[in-house]
Amino acid sequence: MPGHFREERTHVLHDTIVRIGFGTLVTYGSDGLVATHLPIHLEPNEGPLGTLYGHIARANTQWKTSAKDIESLLSFTGPHAYISPSFYPSKRENGRKVPTWNYIAVQAYGAIETIEAPAPLLGIVTRLTDKHEAGRPHPWRVDDAPPKYIEGLLRAIVGIRMPIARIEGKWKLGQNLSPADFEGAAAGLEASDTERERELARIMRSLAAPDAGGARS
Repeated sequence: MPGHFREERTHVLHDTIVRIGFGTLVTYGSDGLVATHLPIHLEPNEGPLGTLYGHIARANTQWKTSAKDIESLLSFTGPHAYISPSFYPSKRENGRKVPTWNYIAVQAYGAIETIEAPAPLLGIVTRLTDKHEAGRPHPWRVDDAPPKYIEGLLRAIVGIRMPIARIEGKWKLGQNLSPADFEGAAAGLEASDTERERELARIMRSLAAPDAGGARS
């Protein structure tokens, strides 16, 4: 990965995982490669790099067939957008620009563990719910539902725990561009009618403008 795109600060990677909140679990096992999309809760202080929690349907055999002695991947994709060559002032000068894609992504690796005991499984569901209900005028709580109903639903899922063994982030935001072209790309995204693209522009603005060599401060 080019150095100017690499994000290594753990707190930044953690904040991004929390903000996205939805990951793709990729495992390898007797069924080959399998991927499942699922909401994720991060415990940042559990282990050197944090620990990720989620749950999948018991009927999804990924939890049984994935190899426990091989690292699995939880991938998180943040804002992303097509970048037109027309955004770049230099394109009008020499035409030497092509389209690209700007994006943010975090990849966390580790061995996954499964959780079937009701109490810790209820804890995973409760933490996920509390996170996403926070800030609502009348937050829904797991104990708003009848206990027997919740007990039945817990039997239909399996918890996933992944202590993070290694983590990497890629912030491909045009840090290798000239300051003028970087500004042009950010302005082009700001003019979009798509919130995801405007969000990406805000993140670009939060970076120091690249220098002539494309270095990121």
